[in-house]
Formats: sequence, C-alpha cells, structure tokens
Amino acid sequence: MTFGSKKRIVPECYVGLLYEKGAFRKVLEPGEHVVKRHWFDRVTRAIVAVDMRERSLTIKGQEILTRDKVAIRVSLLVYFRIRDAVAAAHKVANYEERIYEDVQLSARRFLAGRTLEDILSDRNEISDAVREEVSESAGNYGVEIVRADVKDLVFPGNLREIMNQVLETERRAEASLIAARKDAEEMRIRSAAEREAEKGRLEAEKEKVRIQAEAEQERVRLRLQSAIDEAEALKAHPQLLTLRRIEALQTMAEGGGRFMVGLKAGGLDGLFADGD
Repeated sequence: MTFGSKKRIVPECYVGLLYEKGAFRKVLEPGEHVVKRHWFDRVTRAIVAVDMRERSLTIKGQEILTRDKVAIRVSLLVYFRIRDAVAAAHKVANYEERIYEDVQLSARRFLAGRTLEDILSDRNEISDAVREEVSESAGNYGVEIVRADVKDLVFPGNLREIMNQVLETERRAEASLIAARKDAEEMRIRSAAEREAEKGRLEAEKEKVRIQAEAEQERVRLRLQSAIDEAEALKAHPQLLTLRRIEALQTMAEGGGRFMVGLKAGGLDGLFADGD
C-alpha cells in the first residue's frame, strides 16, 4: 500500500544520480521520474543532477621557469565533458578542481623541460602535450578532455623588448634576403639574355662564314668547270687555239708591242714578240 509519490524531473543533457539514505542506487536518464513512498517508509532519497554537456575551464596564468631559466606566464583553456557521471561524482571530490590541478601540473612539467625557443617555435605543442597527458588521468574519474588550447603566453617586460628587437632584425634580414634574391634573379635574367644574344651573334657569324665558304666554293667550281669546258673545246676544235693566239697578238699590238711571225706550210707555227 502506497502512502504517496513524488515527481522528480531530470533535465535534458543531464543525468540524475539517485541516492537512498546517502547510498547510490542508480542513474536516472533525462525525463520525469516518480518516487513512490509506502506507509512507514522513512527512507530519505535525493537526486543529484550531473551536466553531461561539453564545457570549458580556464587555467589562469601561472609563472613557470623554462629549461633555459626564463620565467613565463601561461594560461590554458580546456574543453571537457563528463563520460561517466558515477565516476565523476564518486572518484574525486570535485572533478573541475581536479582537472584544473592536472592541467596546471602537466603544463608546468612540459614547459620546464623546454627552452624558450622551443616554446615559441610551436605553441600548439603545449596544447597537444597537455591534452594527451591529462586525458589518461581524467578518464579514470569519468571525464573526457576534448582539447586544450594556449590562451595567453606572457613574457617578462625586458624579454618582450628583446623579442621585439629580434623580430625587427628578422624582418630586416628577410627584406634584405628578398632584395638580394630579386637582384640575383635580375642578374640571372640579364646574364641569360646576354648569353642568348651572344649565342645568336655567334650563330649569325657562323652562318655568314658558311655562306661565304659555299659561295667561294661555288666560284672555284665554276672557274674550274669553265677551264675544263675551255680545254675540252680547244681539244675538240684546234682552230680555237689559233683564234686565241690572234686575240693575244691584237691585244699586244694595241699596247704598242712588236712581234715576229714565222710561217710554215700548213698555217701559223709560232708567235714571237718582244715589248718596247
């Protein structure tokens, strides 16, 4: 016989942990739950709601000494969610405080083993290392570490000035390097153009010499062919030789030369001449 009942509601995205006389009994899913009571029932019951949504926790700036003895302050932002509500509620007194401590110690151990240059070269390395290390321990009390990000990384004042000077020097060096590369590229292009022009000039000169050589070869061939043709003509027609001799005598006569001609039977036999 029941004495009465009491309705309890567990909101969406939460689970309820039901306790009777302080002892855990079961997990209640989101929705309405009716707790019945009987006559002479003196059992005290309580429901504790546990938020299962993803949340964030800021690990405020803490001063850490790097391996090369530089004091820096780092703040981290950790995203987590409850995977096992029973473990989160029973294995640690306060899971958020425990996450805070675990992340803080993990970051301290990681940064203490790195130089300032290592830390500056890759800030994501801090986040990844902290997430991997804390995930294992957090899993033991029902919490999943979704990710961890570096929120702030603060350096001492004098170090900031030095870093600004270093950055300015790096920027100037980068600008000088870019200018040097540009000059080198322009010089390379100029040299390539000059080499190409010289190559073209040499090719033109070579072609000119080749054409001249071919022309000279053709002139020699024509002279030789002319001589051969003339010799064959003289051989085939001896009278041409006589004509040539007469032409030679005429030329000598026009120049005022004197000559003697000896005659034999059968034609002209020889020509003899002397000049003035």
